[in-house]
Amino acid sequence: MDDCSLDEFRRRWQEELAQAQAPRKRRRPEAAERWARRPEVVHGRGEQASGDPALAQGLLEGAGRPPAARATWTEGQDVASRSRSLAREGAGGGEQLVDQLIRDLNEMNDVPFFDIQLPYELAINIFQYLDRKELGRCAQVSKTWKVIAEDEVLWYRLCQQEGHLPDSSISDYSCWKLIFQECRAKEHMLRTNWKNRKGAVSELEHIPDAVLCDVHSHDGVVIAGYTSGDVRVWDTRTWDYVAPFLESEDEEDEPGMQPNVSFVRINSSLAVAAYEDGFLNIWDLRTGKYPVHRFEHDARIQALALSQDDATVATASAFDVVMLSPSEEGYWQIAAEFEVPKLVQYLEIVPETGRYPVAVAAAGDLMYLLKAEDSARTLLYAHGPPVTCLDVSANQVAFGVRGLGWVYEGSKILVYSLEAGRRLLKLGNVLRDFTCVNLSDSPPNLMVSGNMDGRVRIHDLRSGNIALSLSAHQLGVSAVQMDDWKIVSGGQEGLVSVWDYRTNQKLWEVYSGHPVQHISFSSHSLITANVPYQTVMRNVDLDSFTHRRHRGLIRAYEFAVDQLAFQSPLPVCRSSCDAMATHYYDLALAFPYNHV
Repeated sequence: MDDCSLDEFRRRWQEELAQAQAPRKRRRPEAAERWARRPEVVHGRGEQASGDPALAQGLLEGAGRPPAARATWTEGQDVASRSRSLAREGAGGGEQLVDQLIRDLNEMNDVPFFDIQLPYELAINIFQYLDRKELGRCAQVSKTWKVIAEDEVLWYRLCQQEGHLPDSSISDYSCWKLIFQECRAKEHMLRTNWKNRKGAVSELEHIPDAVLCDVHSHDGVVIAGYTSGDVRVWDTRTWDYVAPFLESEDEEDEPGMQPNVSFVRINSSLAVAAYEDGFLNIWDLRTGKYPVHRFEHDARIQALALSQDDATVATASAFDVVMLSPSEEGYWQIAAEFEVPKLVQYLEIVPETGRYPVAVAAAGDLMYLLKAEDSARTLLYAHGPPVTCLDVSANQVAFGVRGLGWVYEGSKILVYSLEAGRRLLKLGNVLRDFTCVNLSDSPPNLMVSGNMDGRVRIHDLRSGNIALSLSAHQLGVSAVQMDDWKIVSGGQEGLVSVWDYRTNQKLWEVYSGHPVQHISFSSHSLITANVPYQTVMRNVDLDSFTHRRHRGLIRAYEFAVDQLAFQSPLPVCRSSCDAMATHYYDLALAFPYNHV
């Protein structure tokens, strides 16, 4: 814009402001004098003032802040003189209108805040898009912004977004900013304890003369099945390690005379156990230790799945897949039944499917999507290499397939969309088979897997590449889980390893003599289970403590300092050389003493 056009624009703007000031009854003398002494300032306020002269005049008169907070007349004169000198220097060079507006706005010593120009509710709606650091900066601007930035609605929303106290309402606490700070401090403390292996660990009580067959856990509640037919449940959240037995329905069966337990599963309300003779027991954890339903198959149960959201159980026996769920009256019934041409090795229930359950079954080189709504059987994958592992999320399924040899094609992980029923990604190309994959517990757009070559891999689902590969175990990886900063993996040699995958660093490891078949952790706890390959009890006549490694092992770790068990038989970091000598036998490698 040339000098003539800029002068013409300023002249028109000055006329419009003069017309808008005519109806005003009175005017502050200070503002009038300032207007008379600052013609250059008036000319440079752009098109916004021409459209809203009242707002421009309000800014000139300092309507944004209380009188006590306004600058003195001398300070205003200094700022105005500096601005006028800058304006004269730049006017000769054909400056842009935007630069002139910036200088005019910088000249103002009274800036309107939200309590004057905007309603409080609109200010809250604007501030809700800021994170905790930005809210802290805004709280330092003025007293008005401090009140807005510390509003309870904003900090309650931040707590919900970061996963702190998700089941709470805004009326539960009076200061959500303080609650947010406490949650952040606790999160930092737990992360430090994880890295330094600070906390407590306990071995869940075993059953004499019985071998561990299968273990599962959900939200700190652990279920275990044994060769004696016994099923036990522990609640590690209350440190109650003397677990009750879940009784069978047959009263004539003596304790320890039932068939071996093949599989166990648990969620927030149900516990399920499948036996070698084809029977299935379902317990309601809220009603008692006796089963609420008992179902019988003609053959051995090869796979068992339990929904983590609702009361849906799926079993695979021979060539049949049965889905069980309670009716509205509470009576258990068969929701759907399917027949597949091959034996099912892997079975999972898709979460968050609503009223009608959906399951995914892998039978050799076939992969089926089973919908209970219309008893539909959809073939996802067929006539390829056999499936070696399986996991599902709400909208995707990931499974590993065996390779055809290094010359032809290596082992891969295939990711399918459950809605579209088509393949999305083909991940990895390695020589050994994938033994485990975890899609449901991984962060968004990431997935972790374990392989027979002993490596743990993180897959990027957006690019289809391997983001990280860790040499974690000497033998194959049997269980793995990750969150936003760490990986916990278990190997067939019995080693549990904890990694910080952001720095590619191993934090600590624990060894036991049997393969790690189950790993489940939260922000403050970790459950591991070492299940023997052989279910035959060895050396039953010898000391039970010395030979407990032949029966399998379940360990519960707690990393919250305020929940340490003072009677924990296997402390992690509070160990000292004064511990009992009998504990040295298998804890020397597992828990090195810190004070030695």
